[in-house]
Amino acid sequence: MPGYYHSMRQVTGPVIIQILKNYFHMAKLQIFTLKFGINRCYIIKDEGAIMIDGGPPGKGKVFQSKLEDFPVQYRDIQLIVLTHGDFDHVGSAKEIKEITGAQIAIHESDKINLEEGRFNWPPGVTSWGKISHFLFSPFLSMMTIPSMKADITLHEEDYSLEQYGVKGKIIYTPGHTAGSVSVLLDSGEAFIGCLAHNGFPFTFHPRLPIYAENIGEIKKSWQLIINQGAKMIYPGHGSPFPVEMIKRYL
Repeated sequence: MPGYYHSMRQVTGPVIIQILKNYFHMAKLQIFTLKFGINRCYIIKDEGAIMIDGGPPGKGKVFQSKLEDFPVQYRDIQLIVLTHGDFDHVGSAKEIKEITGAQIAIHESDKINLEEGRFNWPPGVTSWGKISHFLFSPFLSMMTIPSMKADITLHEEDYSLEQYGVKGKIIYTPGHTAGSVSVLLDSGEAFIGCLAHNGFPFTFHPRLPIYAENIGEIKKSWQLIINQGAKMIYPGHGSPFPVEMIKRYL
């Protein structure tokens, strides 16, 4: 017992300080979900605030309406991270930027879709993915994607979010598209765009996406996310889920 108390005295100071810091950070961190039809965008509010994805085209007014339900002001949002360049993730980025004044970040490999207003939708890789892509692509491809210049071009290196008041980083997670990225918070929340699907009309439970450019790359990206400490996953389609639920597909 004397040895136990001696050890406790040695670690109590710095350990308790760190525990308290982690506790108050978790108490302060807030995550808000913005549902735009079958899409989910997120606002992460810590010391600052950022947004994940821009949703499909024409959702600027819906964004303004939904934001009224949260303790977040337009100008609080300093950055919009586009997880990839698909039409339903970049479509309202221009409108939301005009409303908030936030900077737009997207990976260099998907930037052309944003800056030239290109329609992008990766091919189906499951039976339902292939059928639904064949059925709906002719109609969806007719929509107009507002073009805009990106403020921040992301590369393969991690991009820290500390300057925006968020304890976390953007990491390169290709596979769904060549320029897919994810946001990983220090506390273990991961915002992964279409690195997985978890909801109708895509799937009925968490699994790898039904549309993708490279499934092999997706699995490598998942290993990276897991190895870096992801605990709770926030997809662009469907409800959040614990990371353990995706491991069976890897």
